[in-house]
Amino acid sequence: MNKDQVTGAIKDAAGKVQQKAGEVFNSPEQQAKGVAKQVEGKTQKAVGDVKEVAKDIAKK
Repeated sequence: MNKDQVTGAIKDAAGKVQQKAGEVFNSPEQQAKGVAKQVEGKTQKAVGDVKEVAKDIAKK
């Protein structure tokens, strides 16, 4: 597991919390920010996943 995978997972989780908070407090702006943070986190995690695969391939 690398830094991008961990950071991406944390951003995704934080985005989910922010989105839910926006729903609870009826704040479309916070909901949108939460969704955006989730997308950013998932993208960063995917980059980390690709790096791990590349590292595994390089070992072979």
